[in-house]
This record gives sequence, structure tokens and C-alpha cells, in this order.
Amino acid sequence: MTFANRLLAASCLAAGLFALPALAEPVSIKLLQVNDWDRYQDDDGRGGYARLASILAAEDAAADDTLFIHAGDAISPSLLSGFDQGAHMIALLNELPIDVFVMGNHEFDFGPEVAAERMAEAGFDVVNSNVRTAAGELFPDTMESKLVEVNGIKFGFYGLTTPDTIEIATTGDTRFEPVVETASLMQEKLREAGADLVVAVVHTGWGEDMELYRTRVADIILTGHDHDLRIMYDGRTAMVESGSQADFVTAIELTAERDEDGEVEWRPAFRAIDSAAFEPDAAALARLQPYEDKLSAELDIDIGETLVELDTQRATIRATESGFANLIADAIRNATGADIGLTNGGGIRGNRLYEAGHVLTRRDILSELPFGNTTVLVELKGSDLKAALENGVSQVEEGAGRFPHVSGLSFTYDASQPAGARVTEVLVGDAPLDLAATYSVATNDYMLSGGDGFASLGNGKVLIDGAAGTLMANTVMNYITAMGGKVDQGAEGRVTRLN
Repeated sequence: MTFANRLLAASCLAAGLFALPALAEPVSIKLLQVNDWDRYQDDDGRGGYARLASILAAEDAAADDTLFIHAGDAISPSLLSGFDQGAHMIALLNELPIDVFVMGNHEFDFGPEVAAERMAEAGFDVVNSNVRTAAGELFPDTMESKLVEVNGIKFGFYGLTTPDTIEIATTGDTRFEPVVETASLMQEKLREAGADLVVAVVHTGWGEDMELYRTRVADIILTGHDHDLRIMYDGRTAMVESGSQADFVTAIELTAERDEDGEVEWRPAFRAIDSAAFEPDAAALARLQPYEDKLSAELDIDIGETLVELDTQRATIRATESGFANLIADAIRNATGADIGLTNGGGIRGNRLYEAGHVLTRRDILSELPFGNTTVLVELKGSDLKAALENGVSQVEEGAGRFPHVSGLSFTYDASQPAGARVTEVLVGDAPLDLAATYSVATNDYMLSGGDGFASLGNGKVLIDGAAGTLMANTVMNYITAMGGKVDQGAEGRVTRLN
């Protein structure tokens, strides 16, 4: 049975089910999962749309019964999404045999209206159990759950999106119900509806993942959000995450059989499929060419050379000072004449290392800053600025995107202290931060609106708002040009970590 002709006994809870006799012999069923795949290009021979298409074709040919699941983050922050708000990613996903998709936080980067537009365009089932409108209705063009029968085994799928989306995206009045409580309710509903195996497809962080895992609210948890490659199995519950950008696809090969009482016993085997071992699919490459042509016309323009190594790798910009992040903070401070520049590591998305001598292009900068954020300016009390820095380092051990990068000031923090009491010293220039004084702070519109938990920035007087501000990526490109096309910002001791 292939992706195209597999028997789907039901597509939602409302579908009727029928009793099945004991299986004569064990059956094999394969689940394939990706997550946090929002960029169609590959990266140095790994990941991307065309290699993913090759993997799916090979895996489908090697097995009779296969289900393909995407655990969220698709429409942003790919480079082209800055132009079409993720429409191209949905168009590409529609060409793949997706059985279940769950919304990630990045589905809301352009607001709930755009998220609804993209879900309406999806030609695959978006399973969503906890995201609701202000009126309490299920988010448009999603289904609460899905029941699928494959070779006599009934799979019940439910989907969860992290409530942290409210802080890290633009959600408007969209509601996100609690994760564990919703999961428990959905498992009960699906068991009552006849599901032999319950699969939670979730876009949640590590802490929420472990709560779900420990409380056994599903037999299998397919998760995203952390960009980890991990496989966990304790003999009862399996949980996998597949890294990001389709660099890896995780396969769970199930052997299942039904006993005389009608109960299904199952055993999993796991494989992390490295996309580097696959050649890009020719037909998929052909689908990408129009997008590449559009991007090249706009973006393949040189703007300057870096004289030093620049690091935008996720592990760096969410935990330590980064020369590239310093460049951004300097650029927005310079453009606005602010005392201080402040930006968040999570807004920097290139996840790469630029060697000294690399010629930076518009494509590079927009790849690093793909969200379309604007540069804003706010007058802020020193106490609110310190609160913003505390928020920025409050989740450093989790690799959260709120990690702060600064210009015009330096600070020291102690990671061994409780969140909210970690910043031990702040200097503005060479002088200690005055909690009662007022400073002009350049930042981005996302942070000013409270994104990533930066609520204290909203306490200030806004001098340049998001509507009046310039595109942050343009601010950086203009700054590089003004410096004569030479970049030499490195890590200069602006952020010091103790313990």
C-alpha cells in the first residue's frame, strides 16, 4: 500500500468504526517524521525539499504501509517568506504525501489572519487540539483529531502547539489551551473512539515534552520546536524529534499484532535517516527553480566583506555574545541615535558560520533576519531596561530565543542564580546603569510589543513605533554600506557569564 492508495478508515472522531477480529499475523507499519522544516534550500548537501522528496520516495518504495507526519514550523522564517508570508512553503508541502501536520509557533509569525490563510491553502490535514479562536472555536481549517486505519491497526492522532507561542510569535487573541490537560482529554476521546495506538503530534519545548512523556498521554509522541535529534523509548512510550530543516527524517517501524482479546501489542524500531546520503529529487528541484529565480533577482547582491569570523549558529546566539549579533545591535543603535541597542538571539536565523573574507550579500542578511521586523526606539527607565536584561537571560539554560545582544552597554550575569535575579552588573558605556535614569533604547517591534517575554519594554515612551520604523534587515545592510562595506565586529566582552 502506498501513500496515495492507503486505506483511511476515518479522518476524524466523528467517523464510524467497526470491530476487528484478531490479526492472523503481525503487521508492519512505518511512521516518518520531520519537524521545524521551514526552508526549502539544502545546506551544504544536507536537508531541503528535494532531498526530503527523495527520502520519502525511497521509504515508500521499501514498505507497504507508511504515514508521514510534520510536527510544525513550516511557513516561517524561510527567506522567501519575507516576501510571500509562507505561501510557497504550503505550495511545496502540498506536493508531499503529508498525513498529519501540526501548527508550530512560526505559523503565527505573521499574525493569526495569515496563519488562517495558510491553513486554508493546505491540501493536507492540520490536526490541532488546543489552538482556538477568541470565541473558543477550533482554529480555522484544522481538525481536533484524526483516526486512520492501516492494515487493521487504528491510529488516533491529536495535535498540540506550545502555549509559549503567545510570547514568541504574533497571536492576537488566539487561545492556546494547556498542553498536558488537553493531551489527557484527547487520549481519552481517541481510546473511546477505538484507537489502538494514540499518537501525539506536538510542537512543544523540552519541558512540555517530558511532561507528556512522563504522564503517558500517548503511545507515541512526535515532537518539534527544540531542533533536537533525539529518540526516547522506555518500553511503553516512544518520543522522537528529528532535528530541523529535514536534515534528518526519523523512521519508527512498528510491528503490531492483535491478541485474542482484541488488544494491540506493538514494538518499535528506530532509524535516524541522514538526508546527506540522498541525492536531490529531480522533479522536486524543478519545482524550486521559479522560487530561486525570484530570490536571485532580489538578493544576490554584494553589500560587504567580513574581516572576522561571524557566528550565527543557534547554540551561539542563544547563549553567548556573537559578533554578528553585535553588528545588528550596533546597526539599530546607530540608525536611531539611541543610547543603547538591544536585540534577541531568536530573531537571528541563519544558523551558520561565516569565515573571514566572506562577501556578505542581501540574501545573507535577509536569511539571518527573515521575520520582517522593524527597528523601533523607546525611552526607558533604567529599572525597566534591567528587567529586560533579566528576562533575556532567564531561560539561557533552555536555549531560548530571548537571549539579549546589546550595543552601548555591557552586563554580567550569574546563571546559577534564580531567573529574575541573575544580572549582577550593568554598565552603560563606562558608567553603572542608573535605575532611575531614562535611556533611549533601539530594539525591534516584536520585542517592543512584549515578544519573547520583554514586557518591560512596553513601559517606556515610544519614539519610533513599528509602523514608522525601517525594516531591520535594511538597517543592517545600510550600516554595513556606511562602514565602507567592511565588517569587523567580534565578541568584545559585552556579555559576561558567571557560573
